[in-house]
Amino acid sequence: MVLVVAVAVDVTNFVTASDASSEAFKTATLLKTLNVNSLITGEHGVGKKSIARYILPDAPILDASHFDELLLTIESSREVIITNLENSPNIKRVIDSINTHNIRVIATAKSSFFNQYVDELFSVKFDIPPLSQREEDVMLLIQKFVKEASILFGSNEKFNSHDLKPDLSQNAISLRRQVMVNYLLQDIKDRELMDIIQNYLSDKLGSNSDYRNFLYLYEVPLIKAGLNKFKSQLQLSDRLGLNRNTLRKKISDNKDYIEG
Repeated sequence: MVLVVAVAVDVTNFVTASDASSEAFKTATLLKTLNVNSLITGEHGVGKKSIARYILPDAPILDASHFDELLLTIESSREVIITNLENSPNIKRVIDSINTHNIRVIATAKSSFFNQYVDELFSVKFDIPPLSQREEDVMLLIQKFVKEASILFGSNEKFNSHDLKPDLSQNAISLRRQVMVNYLLQDIKDRELMDIIQNYLSDKLGSNSDYRNFLYLYEVPLIKAGLNKFKSQLQLSDRLGLNRNTLRKKISDNKDYIEG
């Protein structure tokens, strides 16, 4: 049986804003009641380990790369969660040990993972699509991470997420980091910002062209903020007091940052 479902999760519960993640919650809840082995696949940060923990809340969790420790755990446990199954140095031996000791396993792996022995062990397999395919879940996760940030930083500051372009490069992991950083910096003072840049540059300076090499750290955010606010290069060049050709060249020189 192969199921294709989606879920967006944090460390405490599932996000079920989209139809796919709502279906995933139903699937996970069903698996809690069934004594079957299951393999959860997906990209880094989509919530594979969290959903595995939901299914087996009391099971030990081990990375497959910790081979000897994993074998010992299999020998002494009734159930186990194995993460990053693709990292195992000897999957056949792990599966043989699981079968010998007749324990229940929920495992996670990347979407592209394939192994000839896996189908024999896992009767239920499902893939968690990336957050880029679940817009409703992204928005709800942003709200949850903002709430988490307000508690962490002891602040009641409102957070404007309308202009936030979600960083989904590592799914919920990169999105959470992005929200945390932006929440912390939304009311940053000039001197605090300069201190951050100084700390960033302190270990990077050393060539005789550093001024030119690091000028983008000032120009890129200035240009992006200006384009977002004034909506045109013509207006921005006027506000910045730059020749339009000069502005166009700066945009072209930094296009990887400005268009990315």
